Amino acid sequence: MTIPQTMQALVQLHDGYASTQTGPQIDDLTPFLRYATISVPEVGKGQALIKVDLAAVNPSDIHFIKGEYGQPRKKGVPAGFEGVGEVVAGDTPLLGHRVSFFATASGAWSEFALTDVTGLVPCRPDLSEVAAASQLVNPLSAIAMFDLVKESRAESFVLNAAGSQLGKYLIGLGKDNGVAPIAIVRREEQVEMLKDLGAAKVIVSTAPDALEEAKTTFRNLSPAVLLDAVGDQFAADLFFAMPRHATWVNYGKLATDAPKLTELGQLIFMNKRIEGFWLTRWMKQVGPERVRAAFVEIQSRFTEGKWTPDVTDIVPLADAMARLPAALAARDGKVFIDPRK
Repeated sequence: MTIPQTMQALVQLHDGYASTQTGPQIDDLTPFLRYATISVPEVGKGQALIKVDLAAVNPSDIHFIKGEYGQPRKKGVPAGFEGVGEVVAGDTPLLGHRVSFFATASGAWSEFALTDVTGLVPCRPDLSEVAAASQLVNPLSAIAMFDLVKESRAESFVLNAAGSQLGKYLIGLGKDNGVAPIAIVRREEQVEMLKDLGAAKVIVSTAPDALEEAKTTFRNLSPAVLLDAVGDQFAADLFFAMPRHATWVNYGKLATDAPKLTELGQLIFMNKRIEGFWLTRWMKQVGPERVRAAFVEIQSRFTEGKWTPDVTDIVPLADAMARLPAALAARDGKVFIDPRK
């Protein structure tokens, strides 16, 4: 194809980090982004230019544009971590192919994205567009964190924010591998849905007896890992209620208030651990062969119907400044940006 000189994109307004910790909720994009016409990025050595078909919107994207993520913003560069599209330029045998990608140099919330060729993931022809656009952040995180669960050799694990897309993928992995998921949610209406997906137990954290219910469940199922996307006081209480040798793995901060760690002696006398999980670090640690195997499993799970992306909305790029906040406020599904509209 003939590559144009300019493109439309949602461009970042700030560099670096902010001093705030407001979480992934957002009511207005205008303090952080603008819809603009900019130059199509030039392809450098080891890079590929992608004509974007669809881009995902994740909580990490919102943390990032606010300056609250673990890597700095770049003023004037499009936002958006992941998407799917066609490779239209670059020194790669995937030229002309449909790929999923992490946008490492110029973001996916645009008509064209720029990334390292090493981050391209070829897509099976039977992989749906929404699955291809969102197979990196949530599915790969699910595979990676479930590796931690399998390494614990426990018969169960705990996960909060279990009604999220990532939570549903983790529940499916637990069910299919014979490891009982103990799901933590905030809303009663999510309980039956998560049980149908395979959760062995669903605890509503806002219920008055939630912690006592969790303690009883832990005595029966002995979970060894807490996968925590929230980082609130209830997550800390759950961890201190878990058996000896338990590990608290934090991978998100949906809550804005820090928890109080009231029983630190458990780290000494019960051999418990608290650690963080970052997908980028995991990919470097395990190496390319494990990552490739993970994507084979991810695409198989999608095409076989074991995993299904729940789509809340697909927002045209031209309308994203106005429509994206309301779409993200809807619960329990993924939002996408379509730069072709």
